[in-house]
Amino acid sequence: MGFSSALFAGATVFEKLVMPGKVIEAHKKYESECKKCHESFESDQSLLCLDCHKKVAKDVNDKKGFHGRSKIVKNRLCKNCHTDHIGRNADVVGLDKGTFNHNITDFKLKGQHKRTKCSGCHKENKKFREAKGECYSCHKKDDVHKKKLGKKCHQCHSEVSWNKMKFDHDETDFPLKYEHEKTSCDGCHPDNKHKDTPKNCYSCHAINDVHKRRYGKKCKTCHSEKGWDKAVFNHNKKTKFKIKGKHKKVQCDSCHTVKLGKIYKNKPKKYCYSCHKADDVHRGQNGNKCQKCHAENTWKKHKFNHNKDTKFKIKGRHKKIKCSACHPSGKVKRGNKKVKTRTCYACHKLDDEHKGEQGRRCDKCHTEKDWNNISGFNHDILQFPLLGQHAILSCDECHVESVFKEAKKQCFSCHEKDDSHKKTMGEKCESCHNPNGWQFWRFNHDKKTNFKLEGSHKGLQCIACHKVAIKEYVEQSPTCSVCHYQDDIHSGDFGNQCDQCHNTKKFSENTLLN
Repeated sequence: MGFSSALFAGATVFEKLVMPGKVIEAHKKYESECKKCHESFESDQSLLCLDCHKKVAKDVNDKKGFHGRSKIVKNRLCKNCHTDHIGRNADVVGLDKGTFNHNITDFKLKGQHKRTKCSGCHKENKKFREAKGECYSCHKKDDVHKKKLGKKCHQCHSEVSWNKMKFDHDETDFPLKYEHEKTSCDGCHPDNKHKDTPKNCYSCHAINDVHKRRYGKKCKTCHSEKGWDKAVFNHNKKTKFKIKGKHKKVQCDSCHTVKLGKIYKNKPKKYCYSCHKADDVHRGQNGNKCQKCHAENTWKKHKFNHNKDTKFKIKGRHKKIKCSACHPSGKVKRGNKKVKTRTCYACHKLDDEHKGEQGRRCDKCHTEKDWNNISGFNHDILQFPLLGQHAILSCDECHVESVFKEAKKQCFSCHEKDDSHKKTMGEKCESCHNPNGWQFWRFNHDKKTNFKLEGSHKGLQCIACHKVAIKEYVEQSPTCSVCHYQDDIHSGDFGNQCDQCHNTKKFSENTLLN
């Protein structure tokens, strides 16, 4: 009996002797108090753990958190997962982050949270259970509302996407329709102020008011939520001025230039000139009834018919010219709005290259089709018909400085520069040449002169014999020595009758010796 008591009394010493190893750092202070963690009966040992770990005990009791929800924990002792006596720095938690099922905790991972790292919510040196489940605890830095909307982020946002909100604006006093559905919150709620937000258009759209308050503040009179640029105001039904053609694309401000908010009281005038005075290229010359010539479809295309409404029909090139070409801009006196004369010269005086020498009847030569096409003039009925190459020449090739009267008809008057003979053949070019081509000449030397070209003379150029410039008639001596005096090797000893010994075939042949 005494031995038994002694053995029991020395249990602490015995337990120290059989201790399997050092406990973890957190249990270090209880290392000598075995009864803090150990009981004689194994089933009671977990109760001792829960006596210290009260928060875990509460989770188990309330069936919350990992230990309260996990079926594995329910059927196990604490020491089955959390073994001690394995060293000061041992990890007795034994959590495998790669395989841990977060769904058996109080915070199930959904949406973007599934992709978040553990460290995103569980801070270093903090217990896993200490991570708060409220959005704001993690997303405080992401709060663009700066606490003005409170901390219940889940009322508008979800785990699927931070930017996709589940807040239903239609449950408020201002349901969002059409373009308002695409607007960001801060578009209407600056500085994230949501209470007492005004619902009238102008409170938000005053900054965008291109009319600058000229049309008042009742935006809905013309605009709707479908589109700011799509006006619902029907000008044709609600006014006495129907919008047609190009007017449909015109901005309101182009016609309505009144004072602030007075658009309905001070209505613009309905006649064209009230708006288009600045556009009047006629400068008042044609009056102020623009509609007589112009229409709403386009300003440039006018309905005025010059052929029917005037005595001057527009033809050919005249169809392409502007009104101001014939009707010069600038104010004119009353009764003097029409062009005084319908003759060509009235407008084309400045274009007259003839400088008045051909008179003022331009239509005798020119037509409306083309100013340069003088199909109306027939040169062939004059004293100088245009033949051959002359037919394709421009007028100024012969009529220098556009002088037409008393133009010389002699070839040499135009072709002096082309005279390759340098006047040695005279000035009557037509004696040899014709208009078909300068190189085509027809002069027959054998028939028209007393000197037939025979032998070596046939291949000679004219200039070989005709070297002196003349004006009227060509005079050339048939005597050989006139041309061959430099070839005379006899130095004149045999006279100048070379043909007594020589012939035209070959100068070296001596017919006298043969």
